Amino acid sequence: MYQFSYADIQTDSVADAKERERQLLDRSIDLLTEAAAGKLTADVVQAPLPMLELLKEQGILAPYRSPAAQGYPDWATKDEHITLFGVEYVSYLYNTQHVQVADAPRRYQDLGDPKWRGQIVMANPSNHASTISWLVGLKEQVFASEDEWMQFVKALAANQPMFVASFGPTPAPIESGEKRIAISMPKYIVTKAPAPLAWGPPSGPLLGSARAIAVTAKAPHPAAARAFVDYWLGREAMSLLARDVGEYVLAPGVHPPIPGIDQVQVKAVRDLSDQELQRWGREFGKIFGAR
Repeated sequence: MYQFSYADIQTDSVADAKERERQLLDRSIDLLTEAAAGKLTADVVQAPLPMLELLKEQGILAPYRSPAAQGYPDWATKDEHITLFGVEYVSYLYNTQHVQVADAPRRYQDLGDPKWRGQIVMANPSNHASTISWLVGLKEQVFASEDEWMQFVKALAANQPMFVASFGPTPAPIESGEKRIAISMPKYIVTKAPAPLAWGPPSGPLLGSARAIAVTAKAPHPAAARAFVDYWLGREAMSLLARDVGEYVLAPGVHPPIPGIDQVQVKAVRDLSDQELQRWGREFGKIFGAR
């Protein structure tokens, strides 16, 4: 039997980004120590990309290009040691019983329309790592200039969003009608069904953090490890993730059962350093008046 290490260590809060760094380093050190002592029992590791890159630098990951990744985007398979298989995509959601499709925001900029003042819920942009990364990702991949992006951020802040701790609580206020718009994850359209939720912007792109998997260099069961990765990256497993959990996966032709998602571009954001998370968290805290 192969051993699978699910080391997806991440925190929703970066009020102290050192905690995130400590958790990543602690688990990395555990794996490094186990490897040095010849006691690493994991055949396969799934983790945030920075952690897998650290393990790769230490020689803990084996090169393996799974045939099951054929057809995946080039950026997902460019590293022969690490394969990206999905994106934790973020957008905005609304309840079609309270917001008509014709009235819903069509672009990210529309979230700054004063008509949404007091009607938006989002994870706290001063200390929620994924929201910080998403906002910075919009600057780097969506808006034409930093000035245009900053105007958007300030307009969004002027609408006085309600802050919650993470993405998890964001759907509830729009399900109940307390709020109209949630900066959230489209996968909740699947997991919160039959709640009448819809997503935007329909023209995209949608951004999020990449998810990755790798085989260990001294896997006790290397053949089984490769077989597991082949299965994980294959159509059956990816279809389960998409269909049952609403995940956005990179297997070609596999999409969650969310209208229009198969027509929109979904892109991975750059992984921010802890220093960047701290700096932007402080900046967003000032702009949004959040703590």
